[in-house]
Amino acid sequence: MRNVFSFLSGALFGTGLLVSGMVDTTKVQGWLDVFGAWDPTLAFVLGGAILPMAIAWRIAERRKVAVLGTAIPERAAPKVGRNLIIGSLMFGAGWGLAGLCPGPALASIGFGGVGGAVFLVSMIAGMLAAPPISQGIDRVARA
Repeated sequence: MRNVFSFLSGALFGTGLLVSGMVDTTKVQGWLDVFGAWDPTLAFVLGGAILPMAIAWRIAERRKVAVLGTAIPERAAPKVGRNLIIGSLMFGAGWGLAGLCPGPALASIGFGGVGGAVFLVSMIAGMLAAPPISQGIDRVARA
């Protein structure tokens, strides 16, 4: 049953990315180009994502178990640190340069062409390289 809900959630998410235009790199870059040909339509996508999640978080706070019967973990304390700041900067730079973030990159596999494939391979390489690089930086900082 969990796999069915996972599939349905992923299908809904992918459809939302497609319908909203988040898989179109020019639309995303237009959203980020506030001093040029700014395209404000992705603000509706943002609002359409934040509002339902705010409601879902309020409902989840009152529940002890999820719909499928598994325990809902306690909310982690917010922690702003070096990893969050550096990761956010890298995510934003990649999103601005390529016009894709991880979800839309996966959704665009079927029609993203060579550029989409290069981005996806680069993203996966970065995800694999990040932990050892971070551990090396931590070792050097402690020495």
